[in-house]
Parts: sequence; C-alpha cells; structure tokens
Amino acid sequence: MTTDETPAASETAPINDRSQFGFEVGTRMDTGGRTGVIHTPHGDIQTPAFIPVGTKATVKAVRPDEVAELGGQAVLSNAYHLYLQPGSDLIDEAGGLGKFMNWPGPTFTDSGGFQVMSLGSGFKKVISMESTGEQNDELVAVGKERLSNVDDDGVTFKSHLDGSMHRFTPEISMRVQHELGADIMFAFDELTTLVNTRGYQEESLERTRLWAIRCIEEHFRLTEERSHRPYQALFGVLQGAQYEDLRRRAARDLGAMDFDGFGIGGALEKENLGIIIRWVCEELPENKPRHLLGISEPDDLFEAIKTGADTFDCVSPSRVARNAAIYTRDGRYNLTGAKYRRDFGPLDPDCTCYTCQNYSRAYLRHLYKAKEMLFSTLCTIHNEHFVVSLVAEIRQAMIDGRFDELETEVLGRYYAKK
Repeated sequence: MTTDETPAASETAPINDRSQFGFEVGTRMDTGGRTGVIHTPHGDIQTPAFIPVGTKATVKAVRPDEVAELGGQAVLSNAYHLYLQPGSDLIDEAGGLGKFMNWPGPTFTDSGGFQVMSLGSGFKKVISMESTGEQNDELVAVGKERLSNVDDDGVTFKSHLDGSMHRFTPEISMRVQHELGADIMFAFDELTTLVNTRGYQEESLERTRLWAIRCIEEHFRLTEERSHRPYQALFGVLQGAQYEDLRRRAARDLGAMDFDGFGIGGALEKENLGIIIRWVCEELPENKPRHLLGISEPDDLFEAIKTGADTFDCVSPSRVARNAAIYTRDGRYNLTGAKYRRDFGPLDPDCTCYTCQNYSRAYLRHLYKAKEMLFSTLCTIHNEHFVVSLVAEIRQAMIDGRFDELETEVLGRYYAKK
C-alpha cells in the first residue's frame, strides 16, 4: 500500500536500472550443464530454453499468443532485417519490439552481423559451416557479387531488398538494437567460416574484440541517454572457429568485459559442438548466461545443454514446417508422401500441441496440396512446440537427476533407423 507521501518504488527508481536483468544458476551437472533463471524487465526465462525466431518481428505464420501457448518463453528478432524494414526508428516510436509485435514476454535481437556477412556474400539463408579442406578468405557464393566489405571500423553492405548502400559499425548496431528495445541484444561481431584461413581467424578475432569494447561503451552511453526505456542486457559474441586457443582467448577476453551474458557464435562443425562449448564455458564467468546461436536438432540440444549452454535459437523448426517437414519423437518425416492422404491420425501421437489435438495428417496434407495458408500456421505450431517442449523436458530431467536416461531414450528413438 502506498500513499501520496510514499511513492511506489517503481516511481522513484530509474526505469532502466541494470538490476532489472540477472541470472541465477540452479541445478548443476558434472558435465558443465546447468539449469537457471534469466530475469528480464519483461519476465523470467527458465533455462535451458529454446527461443523461437521471429526474424521480422513475427514468428512466421503464428500469432504471438500461439507462441506463448506452445510454450515459447521469449522471441528473437533480427536487427539487420528490422533495420532495413520497417526501420528501427519506427519500432522505437511504437514503444519497442515487444509492443510493436504485441509480444508481452522477453525479447532478443541479434546484432545483424551474421546477415550482413552471409547475405552480403550471396548466400541468402546460411553459409555452409562444413570443413572442405579448402581455404579462401574471399568467400562469396558462385555467380554472386560481393555485397559487403569489412574493415576495422565496421562493414559496408548493399541491401538485399533494393540495392541501397548501408554501413554497420559497433555504434550503429548498438543504436539500432537500442531502438528495437529487446531485453537481450548482442555485440556486433564479424562472422567467419571454416573456409577462412587461420591467419584471418586471428585477425577477425582481434577485430571482434575491439568492436566489443566499442559496443560496451556505446551501450552504456545509450542506456543513460534512453533512461525512459527498460534496461537492455548486452551479450558479447565469441568467435574463434574450431581453434581451441582462439575460442579460449575470446572467452577470456570478453569474459573479463562488462557484458551481461555471452553468445557462442561463429563457425563450428556439428561433431565439435560440445567440445567448443566446453572450451568457452570453462573460461566464462559462471554467473552469466550463455546463448548458443542457431541450433534446434535434438542431438545438438542435448550436447549443448550438457556442456553448459543455457539458451538457443534457430529458424529451422518454422522454416521446415512450411515445407512439410515434421518433427516427431520418431524422427522427422515429410507430410507430402502419398501414404498420408488417408491417414487420419495426428502428426505425432505423443504430442500435446494444439495441432495434434485437433487435426489429422490427411487434413494437413490436403492444406499443403491446396496451398492453404493455414498449413504453415498449424505445422509451425507443432514444430516449435516439439523443440520448445523437448528443451523443457530436458530441463526437468536435469532437476530430477535423469538427464542421461532421457538423452538415451530420446535420441535412441529419434535417430533409430527406419
């Protein structure tokens, strides 16, 4: 109870007080994995957690309330795409990303670095992270014009939308992300691939370190300037490809900086995922969260969680859903097969999502063949629910001391040869 003489604490404390963000570690595993809670101005995130991707301020084909209903705790959007369209200044004027898209929970934005590099090199969606044995520091897709150029100050790039020229520096990335207003944002970094030479990896790592310093300085300047907005946490991004010394150096360098958490990014092969996460987590502060960029396959999730990552994001569940690829406990399958034409069972008999509780494979296949928009909505709900709920199940298994048992059970069934 407050009176006119005794104002509420929220009326006297700065709205962007850094104490609005925090992380608490819960259950710890001998392998380095842990449960926890990330506190943000727009709610808590129970970790480990999978964060659905809403690239352009929407999880494609799914309403925000449906994202919450399927178990999503937060949404990650893309600074590069929102900067180009509709513009971060417009989203700022609307009250920030969450208000703009009518999502009341926590939000993340990436720095735009990945898209600037990958789209700028003509790769559109992804750059292959497989090691071919060949090395080339002038990476560009065959038959494509290089649309981005990196220097020590930042990156100049051409918009994939209209060909207009733009410039991202650490300071511009921070301004864009502050205007977007996400609870968690990432420092601007340079993306490298496994094709880059060792020499370039070292050069890029130092560039990313210097950019991280600039990001922190601009972040706190903008935080003070924008005291009318809630505090936004800043995560540093760790690069270093598959070199142990570079990964550990990046973790030590950025771990000593005043970041609120860390993103594990850059090039790595699937078989080395857990090894690299373990390297960096051994160097990073225990009391700050770690976000792994770009995974959603069950084996990757178990490995990443086991070795110390706390949150993850990936566009794959929604992207493959729109192409009729369906996640189930018994592995992925394609719904376009003729055998599903008269199959009146759910997408996955073990699934509790809205789609599986109300629709059949036959109906969903019909929607796909008829090119009905509802198909994308219903299958995205299912795929996102599958990954989100699997990570939630893993979190509970960690608390209950049965992580190994669940890993054996889930992966044995998911990857069983048909």
